[in-house]
Amino acid sequence: MGKLIRKFLDIFHPLFARFLDRQTFYYAACGGTNLVSSWVFFYLFYQFVFQKRIFNFHLFDQVYVVSAYTLSSFFCFIIAFALGFLMNKYVVFIESSLMGRVQLFRYGVSAALAWLGNYLLLKILIEMFDFYPSISNVFASLSIVFLSYILQRKYTFRS
Repeated sequence: MGKLIRKFLDIFHPLFARFLDRQTFYYAACGGTNLVSSWVFFYLFYQFVFQKRIFNFHLFDQVYVVSAYTLSSFFCFIIAFALGFLMNKYVVFIESSLMGRVQLFRYGVSAALAWLGNYLLLKILIEMFDFYPSISNVFASLSIVFLSYILQRKYTFRS
């Protein structure tokens, strides 16, 4: 499947070859696809699954209040984590000689850092600046893209 995706992307790479080497183009295409799909999932989770509500979870005689945007962000992270790891491992960083479990651990660390940064920005935009959650999610995730690329290239899939 990775070869098929790379062959498809190779059709379009000449259009961007002046600006991006092949690996960076693959990363941008796969990451962009994952990013846009996470925006769609966030919107669907926030609007229709969690219906913009506040949830109270009872655990060990404590009540935890969780917003719909927090739950949406968390579930989008899980989906984007799985898709992102598979695309990075089998499409983008195929030359990495690291074992899969090492890559998965490193990817988990870098993805968790990126998600934490994204969530903090999301929370600031929503609670301090009163932005709409779906729009805030787009701005927050766009702000984290470069950090995520550096983490993937220099840490996660580095041999």
